[in-house]
Amino acid sequence: MKICVFGAASNEIDEKYITEVERFGALMAKRGHELVFGAGMNGLMGACARGIKSVGANVVGVIPSFFKEESIEAIFPQCDELIYTETMAKRKAKMEDLAEAFVIVPGGIGTFEEFFEVLTLKQLGRHTKPIAIYNIEDYYNNLEDFLKNAYEKGFIRNDCRKLYFCSKDANEILEYVENDEPIGLTVHDLKDG
Repeated sequence: MKICVFGAASNEIDEKYITEVERFGALMAKRGHELVFGAGMNGLMGACARGIKSVGANVVGVIPSFFKEESIEAIFPQCDELIYTETMAKRKAKMEDLAEAFVIVPGGIGTFEEFFEVLTLKQLGRHTKPIAIYNIEDYYNNLEDFLKNAYEKGFIRNDCRKLYFCSKDANEILEYVENDEPIGLTVHDLKDG
């Protein structure tokens, strides 16, 4: 399975996250999965790619051309396939097209935006791919509380909770994406409008 992992591009984070995501990448590869990611060498993107490559699995990186031209982000040098896009939007679209599942590891603004985009697209019936949040060190507890508040106040329908899975256990994350089944709900069940 091609799993798209969204996560931090910065090395200026606690080493425990980098170590855990590198271990997660190796676990993905041992279970027969490939990585689709934003092609970054640093942070959790690079950690996941290093983990995958340590077991010899395939890595597909997708990055906008201007990242290379303007030296915005170092590119992971061991990508088996490196795809350049014109824009950030086309980068996300390409990763979304290539992926069969999404795993969100800790990250910043870009990671939050990627999570909410794939979640929104699933709510709108544009895909049925599994989405899992790997809640390392309780990083996403506040996000879960935020979403719970939105459910309770009626801003998001309760059934939208079925669109993704959150766990701090790497094996549970992979079991979820490997065994995800359709939730049997339509866009009209999941969204007012």
